[in-house]
Amino acid sequence: MDIRNIAIIAHVDHGKTSLVDALLKQGGIFRDNQEVQDRVMDSNSLERERGITILSKNCSAFYKGTKINIVDTPGHADFGGEVERVLKMVDGVLLVVDAFEGPMPQTRFVLEKALQLNLKVIIVINKIDRPDARLDVVGDEVLELMLDLNASDEQLDSPIIYASARAGVATTNYKVAGENLDPLFEAIISHIPAPKMDVQAPFQMLVSSTEQNDYLGKLAVGKVESGKVKLNQTVYVKNYFDTAKRYTGKVVNIFNFNGLKRDAVEEGVAGDIICIAGIPDITIGDTASASDDMSALPFVKISEPSVEMTFMVNDSPYAGREGKFVTSRHIKDRLFKEAVKDLSLQVQDGDTAEKFNVRGRGEMHLSILIENMRRDGYEFQVSRPRVLFKQIDGVRCEPIDKVVLDVPEESVGTVMQSMGIKKGELLDMSPIGSRMRLQFLVPSRGLFGYKSQLLTDTRGEGIISSIFDSYQPYKGDIDGRSTGSLVSYETGEAITYGLFNAQGRGRLLVRPGDKVYMGQVVGINPKAEDIVVNVCKRKQLTNTRSSASDDALKLSPIQDMSLEEALEFIADDELVEITPKSIRIRKQILDHQLRAKSRKPVVEG
Repeated sequence: MDIRNIAIIAHVDHGKTSLVDALLKQGGIFRDNQEVQDRVMDSNSLERERGITILSKNCSAFYKGTKINIVDTPGHADFGGEVERVLKMVDGVLLVVDAFEGPMPQTRFVLEKALQLNLKVIIVINKIDRPDARLDVVGDEVLELMLDLNASDEQLDSPIIYASARAGVATTNYKVAGENLDPLFEAIISHIPAPKMDVQAPFQMLVSSTEQNDYLGKLAVGKVESGKVKLNQTVYVKNYFDTAKRYTGKVVNIFNFNGLKRDAVEEGVAGDIICIAGIPDITIGDTASASDDMSALPFVKISEPSVEMTFMVNDSPYAGREGKFVTSRHIKDRLFKEAVKDLSLQVQDGDTAEKFNVRGRGEMHLSILIENMRRDGYEFQVSRPRVLFKQIDGVRCEPIDKVVLDVPEESVGTVMQSMGIKKGELLDMSPIGSRMRLQFLVPSRGLFGYKSQLLTDTRGEGIISSIFDSYQPYKGDIDGRSTGSLVSYETGEAITYGLFNAQGRGRLLVRPGDKVYMGQVVGINPKAEDIVVNVCKRKQLTNTRSSASDDALKLSPIQDMSLEEALEFIADDELVEITPKSIRIRKQILDHQLRAKSRKPVVEG
């Protein structure tokens, strides 16, 4: 069968997964009367809740006798490692660009990786039915980006397809309405080359992703580079970077991608993307070969992480009440298993047996890991995210992000002032419709907690996206958060009377009836200082006063913090307690007297 292997790459929210939906529908994967949910490839519950793709996934569609293997990739910068490794499986990419927003930071990142691998590119300008679409301008912006990335003349001749993924139509000329996705399918078949299919050569396959199955064990997904693999065949496993790693395994199952399903087959053939089972120790980047004499295939080097957090055993007064996995052994096993699946993640032992330093590509990368662990029954604590510094030529350097902000015109001054405080360097300012687009180079540590401030600065209308740019010399101190914490005085149950008295000091984070403990952060003080408040305080009863009079007390609405908001909010002396049912903010030192003593400067002699 004629085969094409493609990946769909883009910035977040530019319509990759919706385009996969449309390709699958026209590719004959669904019955005519079958109900299909939107973003069918976002099968993970967390992906559907957040509306983003986190893990790359494989599927296939069929067009005029050609099988098109499709890899749907994440768009958020923190999951760029997923994109980097799956590009080794494909021979071309569909670069999806929003018809209004144009190329964004992640667009540049994924396109640069595709061009470095000399992959064929088809430019898909999506959402052409937007009333504010800038079709001529966006097309020119993409070509300018390719020139900036030193694309070859052949790559600059990439076809441009105008599409509306939601409507399921595409056209080569946006002035002529499309009827279906035929123009896109035709471009894929004519422009993307068929994979090299040397069936007579010995079998060799590079593993680009793995997953765990309860019944089949470890599954390895990759493109068969040469030859054939058959059921029960013995293969030799090696690794390009780790030359000491070499062992044999037996292929127990082989699966082919047929639409959204995996069909069990007798053999996998060169050029196709398959999934094999039966080799428990196989990992991403390994090469499975038919002969021990064959060398390992080269694998892309994943970009290094730039953010670190400390995961530790929960030692709060309420530890162990809600979680199923609470010990350091449980947490360590889960983190190291995660690091095997996600090459962008690095896990190291901390300074004690109950602490682990986890490094990732950004706050969201680590927060998704935290959220998945708490949903699986884990209970633990995490520190504030911190950036990783490097010594380059004897100079202390820090990670710098390229930030793109789309804001209303009237908010430009406020945003630029905030960026100045964060040590931001303005690169470009240009109008986009009725809004302004600002581009900055900002230290990564300056962006911690900035998203909520941006919403305040722009009255909820600001949009921010960022991606790692480079390491540069340390930019100097950046002021921390401008607010303090309201800290619980004692352990007990929050009472309306105590909360009513405390709300005059700031915004509350707990409700009446919530269990709190000494040292827990129960509110936000607008001033940059911590205040101890007693939210468990009860009204003293007398002959003329009763507890029922508490019902007349009016409490202000509390601020419910999501996991990301809690991670952005906490100070260096605070932790976030994570359990399957609760997210609490607490001081590292719970006892008020001990905490006060730790702040006093030590006077010598």
